[in-house]
Amino acid sequence: MTSIGGVEMVDWNLAVATATRFVRPGPEVSRDEARAIVAELRRHAKSSEEHVRAFTRMVRPETEGEPGTEQDRQGQDTPVLVVDRAGWVKANVAGFRAVLKPLLQKMEERRSSVPGGAVLGAVGGKVTGVELGMLLSFLASRVLGQYETFAPASRDLPAAARGGRLLLVAPNIVHVERELEVDPHDFRMWVCLHEETHRTQFTAVPWLRDHIEGEIQSFLGETEIDPGTLLERLREAAQSLTGGRPEGEEGDEGGRSFVDLVQTPAQREILARLTAVMSLLEGHADYVMDGVGPEVVPSVAEIREKFQKRRASGAGRLDQALRKLLGLDAKLRQYRDGERFVRAVVDEVGMDGFNRVWTSPNTLPTKQEIAKPADWVARVHR
Repeated sequence: MTSIGGVEMVDWNLAVATATRFVRPGPEVSRDEARAIVAELRRHAKSSEEHVRAFTRMVRPETEGEPGTEQDRQGQDTPVLVVDRAGWVKANVAGFRAVLKPLLQKMEERRSSVPGGAVLGAVGGKVTGVELGMLLSFLASRVLGQYETFAPASRDLPAAARGGRLLLVAPNIVHVERELEVDPHDFRMWVCLHEETHRTQFTAVPWLRDHIEGEIQSFLGETEIDPGTLLERLREAAQSLTGGRPEGEEGDEGGRSFVDLVQTPAQREILARLTAVMSLLEGHADYVMDGVGPEVVPSVAEIREKFQKRRASGAGRLDQALRKLLGLDAKLRQYRDGERFVRAVVDEVGMDGFNRVWTSPNTLPTKQEIAKPADWVARVHR
């Protein structure tokens, strides 16, 4: 664990314990049902790779020498883990530790010279671990699947050589398919198609992982680490959650997510680029999961209609506040705007023309081009 003067910045074990304690129980299933669900999800994850690659025409780049090298097998070597909610929490805490390590080391180095550093150290550690655990307990019952791009391998949670694993959260998938009253076999395949598209994106585009990691580290490197400023912005975030200011009041922070509250001007530029690429990745996955078609998912139209309504609805004031605070509303816009971008470009220049987006970081769409696909087509297909 990263520590400052003997005080842990984040008690990761406490975060896991807190999230595991407070996460909602999953839907009731018998032991035999659970085994069958897990087996089916694994089958769908395996078969969806062929469907996604055929539809997207994205393949792993050829390497020198004979076919079947380690790079050529990268997609198959990326583990597929069917997990419960606690397993999702453990996997994500491991990912947070890996991504945030440079930032926490930077704060540790600055601790002795920063005014109020001792206060930050006291506020950190166990308090931060509990807060992180509570947020993870909220998210753990909502995520259906996830491609972990930067996942470190561990004894319980394997990952590919350079990181990466595909998580399918079985209790959440079962909960949603029952809530929507859709065909469970179709819904499970539909979810697998979305997550397999993410795995395909990163295995077929070798530079993508390093590009995104570089942007994230640049974002964290620009983070303001003055404890007073950090505590002030944490209070602003708390006000946005509790409704500390009346809606519409001048200076109201209620419409801003926590990510918005910790930005410097340089971070805003980086975040704009990250928002564009994440909109592309999420929108592309949505486009593919629907585009594979009724031959694979016969009830795809019904599933999409019901799922879109579910995405757009909030479960209550607290749930809506948490979604806003965590930036989940922005993520929903990424799905919508990204899918519109992909659909418009494919309609204009075809799938092969769209796939020029994966040529290099320079051919990725900007945030403005996500909103105006014709501008991307004009720039890349002059």
